[in-house]
Amino acid sequence: MQQETSRGTCPVGLLPATFDAEYVAGAVAPFLLSSTYVGETPSLPMIDLALSKEKAVPPQLWGLLYDDWEPNPEEEGVTVFMQGYENRGPNNEPNKISVSAVTPDLIATKYRPKLVRFYERLFADSNAGKPLMGCYFDNYYDLYWDLHVGATGDAVPNEVRQFSAGFNGVLGFKFPTSDLVRDYYMQARATREALKEWLHTRVQAIIDGTVKDADTTFVYYWLKNGGQGEHFRRKDIVFECFHNFLAFSQWGNMVYHTAEVLQAHGGNPEVRAWFEKTMLSGPDQTDNSFTPLDRFVMELFRTLSPNAGSLSTFQPRQQSLSGESSNIYTPHLSTSMDPRHWRDPQAFDPDRYLSAPTTVDNDEHRAAQAGLARCPFPKESLGFKDGRNGEVTNSAFGAVYGVVDGEPYPVCDTAGYAPFGFGYRRCAGEYLTVEFVKEFLRAVWKQKLTFEKLDLATAAKVPVNPGTVLDDNIGFQTAA
Repeated sequence: MQQETSRGTCPVGLLPATFDAEYVAGAVAPFLLSSTYVGETPSLPMIDLALSKEKAVPPQLWGLLYDDWEPNPEEEGVTVFMQGYENRGPNNEPNKISVSAVTPDLIATKYRPKLVRFYERLFADSNAGKPLMGCYFDNYYDLYWDLHVGATGDAVPNEVRQFSAGFNGVLGFKFPTSDLVRDYYMQARATREALKEWLHTRVQAIIDGTVKDADTTFVYYWLKNGGQGEHFRRKDIVFECFHNFLAFSQWGNMVYHTAEVLQAHGGNPEVRAWFEKTMLSGPDQTDNSFTPLDRFVMELFRTLSPNAGSLSTFQPRQQSLSGESSNIYTPHLSTSMDPRHWRDPQAFDPDRYLSAPTTVDNDEHRAAQAGLARCPFPKESLGFKDGRNGEVTNSAFGAVYGVVDGEPYPVCDTAGYAPFGFGYRRCAGEYLTVEFVKEFLRAVWKQKLTFEKLDLATAAKVPVNPGTVLDDNIGFQTAA
């Protein structure tokens, strides 16, 4: 039950008197006492270990993740992207376990039908002319939980949906000093225990073999390849399931901005021309490490950069009285646009990836060419334990990628391609996120959809990404 604070215990004139003292202490005060600085743009596709992922979370968010408003990873679980490299076990093992569930072979055979169904619902004739992002979120949470634990519709409790919306609202609207964020925050906290209990039940059902088509869920592969060992415990699997709202939040941001640049009026003619060229040329023919559609989507990510940067903690040399916590932000877009890495970086040119180095290319020889005495990260593999013949390994700079039946699935491994982060901290969901946008584009092309700004008196404000709220003012039209 919400408890009002007395005027004597609340900063007068700064916060509403209705803010709980616990919320003020757990979310507002840490936010006001923290600082975030923009760091340098990397020259190599990695981040120095001095910039750590250990507890690299904006401090006002701890109450969304843990019971007592502060991190308690040993008892309540943790995600790899809140762990420093030194705490990840041997050779970044938790990240490799995470990636083992989303390699391209699994996307093609296990997850793609779920993505296709999502876009069939999103682009149903009944949604034509409606604000796109409202329709997107009407379906997104079902896709999210279906991918993680194989649950959709009535199998997803109302409390889980309330948590999902609350978590997303806090991320987008950001400022805990506002009534709106406070309401979203407390909604998420009020439903988080029910969410955790439900997830434990779903994970156990997958272990017991009572979930239909369990091998179409991430949890299935995390259980198999992690073995519920010390570096990917059961409680960590549960934690990963809801922490991924942070990682996957860029999906909606990317859908909106891709629709925006594809508009016939007010869009980007260069992008539209490349889209038509790509789809007419055989979009899925592999002519080097990447297909034409891969390269088009990669260039969208490089130029639109839905994830603004990578957050790091660091060891302070001197701490001011007012600075309880400070973080460094390594920017993605400015790195992707750095002329040190690309000729004409402002141009939209998917063919730039025909010659860009990949994780397969970046070996000991490439490290030596960069002037390094050795590979910064040892090349070590984690073999699959889920019945597939393959492994998850890494480049000389730490970026993780899959190898299945002897076929590597590389990712672009140059500092100039930064939307998914750098090196050992590369986003584990990169493969799936790229395929999610590819499926969006396939649906747009197949249905001959067009996008346009809607004539709305007032557009709804939709949170889609950390610190990002969009005006829901783009809609689609089907071919006449």
